[in-house]
Amino acid sequence: QVQLVESGGGLVQPGGSLRLSCTASGSIFRIAAMGWYRQAPGKQRESVAIISSGGSTNYGDSVKGRFTISRDNAKNTVYLQMNSLKPEDTAVYYCNLVYGMDYWGKGTLVTVSS
Repeated sequence: QVQLVESGGGLVQPGGSLRLSCTASGSIFRIAAMGWYRQAPGKQRESVAIISSGGSTNYGDSVKGRFTISRDNAKNTVYLQMNSLKPEDTAVYYCNLVYGMDYWGKGTLVTVSS
């Protein structure tokens, strides 16, 4: 059973930065695709960034050029560096691991507000 634990959320002013982390249990991390998704109040969950086991990345249009996803296989951890944050980035951010099925973390809240 894979467990994902996110951390790093919080309150930040517009234009600020945050780095989210997600650590996975188990031994499949290095061969799994990882992703970050977010869900704002009253909206559907959307894809933010995805990184393959080989390191290829893909970003949602709204975060391109501002967010960077990376992974450290030695630490079973995926990161999301978020820069130039906007109020519309406010959401619960979820970590996702795909290996045969989807695994999800419980989420971490990011609030961008002055």
